[in-house]
Amino acid sequence: MTNNANTTAVTTTFTLGGDLEVRRIGYGAMRLADGPDKPAEAWAAPIWTAPADRAAALAVLRRAVELGVGIVDTADAYALGANEELVAEALHPYSGEVAIATKIGVVRPSPAEWIPLGNPAYLRQQAELSLRRLRVERIDLLQLHRIDPNVPLADQIGALRQLREEGKVRHIGLSEVTVEQLREASEITPIAAVQNMYNLVTRQHDEVVDYAAEHGIAFLPFFPIAMGGHAGQDSPVAAVAREVGATSSQTALAWLLHRSPTVIPIPGTTSVGHLEENVAALEVSLSREQFERLSAAGLEAGQEG
Repeated sequence: MTNNANTTAVTTTFTLGGDLEVRRIGYGAMRLADGPDKPAEAWAAPIWTAPADRAAALAVLRRAVELGVGIVDTADAYALGANEELVAEALHPYSGEVAIATKIGVVRPSPAEWIPLGNPAYLRQQAELSLRRLRVERIDLLQLHRIDPNVPLADQIGALRQLREEGKVRHIGLSEVTVEQLREASEITPIAAVQNMYNLVTRQHDEVVDYAAEHGIAFLPFFPIAMGGHAGQDSPVAAVAREVGATSSQTALAWLLHRSPTVIPIPGTTSVGHLEENVAALEVSLSREQFERLSAAGLEAGQEG
């Protein structure tokens, strides 16, 4: 991939929580929780059953670690815990070079339902189950999957803090939160990471990205690659991709890596080839002009959408 005096390289690692250094490309394991009846559209995926091709899923996870992926992200709600079991089957005993992140706080009564449940006793129970399924004594990063509006935030964060005090959790994270919620939670216990939906086009959490950077909090964007009309053959994304010798997907990930030094994208895929392509985005350097051109194109596409 091309580089010249006008390009800006990114830092390739980030120290999560002040003591856990990880590479700045992660892997989202959610996509591996789709059985033989998975829908055609990824957005509609129920994430309900274990993968139809288990061997292929295990191979993707193992290849991710071989490539130096920094964080493998899963959740107890993905396939009702089967996704966590898959991660453990593929990677346990863990090398220590990859952080294992999971999420609790959402119940799945049916394939179509994702319901926040922040009862403190339930959260603590789910953390215990995650520990068993992941085969660990301490979870590197435990995230509250969604804030339950029916339970005081202090009670939900308090349950995670108790788990940390018991030595069962190393770092605490939140998912799909506002700056106000992140600030309130940080007053209760240190928050090491936030995981919100964010990409070149989906930019409603720009303030959260900036707040996280200002406070040294990792920002893990999920669905980090949004490929639509803005990334077509004659698009600004494709033009920049040609200039830097990368694919459009790599360019979209590179934009995220340049967006903030605490951003750690966690793209998911069921393909080893796509995985290798995603990880190589760490090698892509963008100039300030290219970054700003991509930013403007993404905002325009988001407004049109």
